Amino acid sequence: MTAVKSGMQGAVQHVGSADALIKKSLSWVKQQCLGGKGVSGEKLDEHQMASFDLAWCAAEATAARFALEYAEKMAAASACLEERMALVFCAEALQNIHNRLRARPQNFGLSEADVASFASPALSSFCQTQLDAGNLDALGKLVSTLDGASGAYLLGDDATMMQDSFRKLATNVVMPLAEEIHREDRIIPPEILEPLTEMGCFGLSIPERYGGIQSDDHEDNMGMIVVTEELSRGSLGGAGSLITRPEILSRSLLKGGTEAQREKWLPQVAMGQPLCAIAVTEPDTGSDVAAMRLKATKCDGGWVLDGAKTWCTMAGKAGLLLVLARSNPDSSLGHKGLSMFLVEKDSYEGHDFEYRQPQGGVLTGRAIATIGYRGMHSYEVFFDHVFVPDENLVGGPEGEGKGFYFTMAGFAGGRIQTAARAIGVMQAAFEKAVSYSQERKAFGKPIGDFQLTRVKLARMATLLTVSRQFTYAVGRLMDQGKGQMEASMVKLFTCRTAEWLTREAMQIHGGMGYAEETSVSRYFLDARVLSIFEGAEETLALKVIARSLIDAV
Repeated sequence: MTAVKSGMQGAVQHVGSADALIKKSLSWVKQQCLGGKGVSGEKLDEHQMASFDLAWCAAEATAARFALEYAEKMAAASACLEERMALVFCAEALQNIHNRLRARPQNFGLSEADVASFASPALSSFCQTQLDAGNLDALGKLVSTLDGASGAYLLGDDATMMQDSFRKLATNVVMPLAEEIHREDRIIPPEILEPLTEMGCFGLSIPERYGGIQSDDHEDNMGMIVVTEELSRGSLGGAGSLITRPEILSRSLLKGGTEAQREKWLPQVAMGQPLCAIAVTEPDTGSDVAAMRLKATKCDGGWVLDGAKTWCTMAGKAGLLLVLARSNPDSSLGHKGLSMFLVEKDSYEGHDFEYRQPQGGVLTGRAIATIGYRGMHSYEVFFDHVFVPDENLVGGPEGEGKGFYFTMAGFAGGRIQTAARAIGVMQAAFEKAVSYSQERKAFGKPIGDFQLTRVKLARMATLLTVSRQFTYAVGRLMDQGKGQMEASMVKLFTCRTAEWLTREAMQIHGGMGYAEETSVSRYFLDARVLSIFEGAEETLALKVIARSLIDAV
C-alpha cells in the first residue's frame, strides 16, 4: 500500500508537469495564429497536426486527473484495484503525451530541453514500474476473477436504481433481440420501444413541468448517462441510441424554443409519440455545420424547405424532424444565416419512405446501408418544397438566424451521451472477452492463463474504468452548468478507446470473433461509428477542443 500511495503522489506531479508542457505549446500555437481580431482560423489550420495532437494530449491528461480523483475516493475504502488501474492509465497517458511531443517538438514550439525536462528520471521510473509486464499480469489475474466487473461505479442512490432497472431491461429484452436486429437489418421492434416508453426513457432530458422525468430545478446528466450505458450494453443500434435524438431536440427547445413550442412538443416527445430525428448533416459538408445549404424560403404563413440531408438517424420511424436550414441566402453570414425548424411527417417502418403534404411538398428518404449500427437506420432525406408553418420555426421570429446556437446546445448533450454509448459497448465486449478467455483452451490450458491475455484484460479493464469515470465526472460538471469542452474531450477519448477495446475482445475470440454468430463482431462494427457521428473526431479535436484550449491560454 505504501508503494501505491507513493505512486499516486508521483502520478499527480507527473500529470501536472504534462499539463504545464501542453499549456506552453498551446500558448506558442496561439502566438503563431494571432490575427487582427484574435486567433485566425485560417492560420490555425496551418497547425492542424499540432492542434490535433494537443487536443489528444489534453484529453488524456484530463482523463488522468479524473482517474486519480476517482482512485483517491476509493483509497478511503482500501480499494487497491481502482488505484492500481488509475496508476497504469496515468503511465500510459504520460507515455503517449511524451511520444507525441518528442516526435516533432518544433511543431509544438518546444525545445529538446523542454521535452527532456518532462521526461525526467522520475517519470521514466514511474512508467517502467506501472507498465512492467509483471504488474500488468498481476492486474490481469485480479480482473479475470471479477466476471466482467472493473471497478466501483460510485453512483448515487437514484442513479443506481436507474442502472439496475435498465440493466435488467437490456439483459432480458434487448440482448435477445440484438443479433436478429443486426443480422437481418431490422427496424427497432415494439418489444424494445414499448417498455422504454413505459419507463420514461424518452423524457430523461425533459423537465417534469413538460411531462419528462428530469427535475425542474436542475439537469440530471448522470441519469441519462447511466441509462444510455446500460442500453448500449444491450445493443448500440437496437436501444443505446434511442434517447439521443430526444436529448438533442429537448435541449435545443429548452435553449431556444418558445414557451408554446415547449408546451406542445416536449410532453409528446417524452412519451415517444412522436419519435423524433435530427436533420443537420448534409452531403459534402459533414461536421461543418456553418456550411449548411438546405434552403428555407419565406412564404405566406411559413417557410418552404428545399435540399437534402444525410445521416439522419431514425428518419423513417420518426414523426418529427428537427431540421437546420439556411434561412438567409447570404452565404457570407455563415452560421448566422441558419434557422431551426420542426418538420412533421408520418411514421414509416420501411427502409424507404415518401411523405406527401397536402400543400404539395414531398419528403422522401432512403436508409443508408451500413456495416454496423443497425436498427436505428440512418437516412438520406430529400426536401422538395416541404412546407413548415411559422409556428414551427424554433424560437419564433426571434429565433431566425439562431439555429446554429440551438444546435450546439443540443449537441453538447449528444457528445456526453455518445461517450456513455461507447462505455456500454465496451462493457459488453469486455464481459465476453473475460468469459471466453476462461472457456477457450489452447496448448492445454485456458487462454486466460497466458500472460499476454491477462495483460490485454488488464488494459481493457483499466481503459473501460477510466472511460466510465471520466464520463461520470463530466456529467457531474454538466449538472452544474459546466463541462462543455470536457464533454467534447470525453467523447473524443472514449470513442477511440471503444474501437481498440472491441478489437481486442474480438482478437481474444480468435477465429470465432470474426463470425457473425458471436456478438463481439457486432460490438466491433458498432464501435467504429462512434468516432464519426456527433462530431467527427478530427472536427472535434481541431474546431472545438484545440480552439477552446488555445483561446483560453
